[in-house]
Amino acid sequence: MKQLKYFIEFLFIKLFFFIFRIIGYENASNLGARIGSILVPYFRSIKTTKSNIKNSFPDMSDKDIKHMINEMWRNYGRIFSEYVYIKEFRSKKLGKYLNINGIEKLEKIKKEGKPVVFVSGHFNNFELMAMQIELSDIKLSAVYRPLNNLYLNQTMENLRKNFICKNQIKKGLGGVREIIRSISENTSIALMIDQRVSEGEKSYLFNRPTYTTTIPAQLVKKYKCPVVPIYIKRIDNYFFDMTVEDPINFSETDDIKSITLKLNKWLENKILLNPDQWIWTHNKWKL
Repeated sequence: MKQLKYFIEFLFIKLFFFIFRIIGYENASNLGARIGSILVPYFRSIKTTKSNIKNSFPDMSDKDIKHMINEMWRNYGRIFSEYVYIKEFRSKKLGKYLNINGIEKLEKIKKEGKPVVFVSGHFNNFELMAMQIELSDIKLSAVYRPLNNLYLNQTMENLRKNFICKNQIKKGLGGVREIIRSISENTSIALMIDQRVSEGEKSYLFNRPTYTTTIPAQLVKKYKCPVVPIYIKRIDNYFFDMTVEDPINFSETDDIKSITLKLNKWLENKILLNPDQWIWTHNKWKL
């Protein structure tokens, strides 16, 4: 029954992808926003989303929470529609929609040729970040979580490998070995630090405990890899502003726990910039 559900879901998504393609980027983004606000909430837990926001912003009114959730789903829908235009972003046919701050930092990383750990969260069209790093001729492997829907996952994996980052590493223990091999081959790593990781370290986000990946911290301690954060925000519906930041400074006395907490603090600060542009549906605080 679950496989039938996944197959029907896959067919609907392929239909929407076809429609998005024929109506053009901006129209597709607008339609995606409409779909996001109407349909997508049925596929994710509204209860979890409300709880995450309420616990992170205890003084926020129910009206504001409702508005924030609606804006988040609209943003979610835009991201959904934009997948069919990833190829055009990579070829720079849609280059006017993406502004990059700190591109000189990517040039420096490329010139030095040493592995870097790029970190970010699920802000806006997060796929554009790994794509831009690879376009800067930096050797890169991107860590991703396979979708539960096997039919759709194949489509997304092909898209990611062809137009986002050709070296993809599946999240999990096997992926950790690939990450270590990539670092040993002077290949940088890009990963999201905002998903719940049951085998991770219990850290804090918005003053609440949450299991967090320790991969960046382990790479800092073992290989002295710089950690370079990247943030992307949406402007006026169709435009993106991506910022490559300076490496986060860690001291010699920082251990795995303190490094992980500092990264969570960076994540929290970026979420606060545009809370409705982060995906709150993850069961991030489950213990």
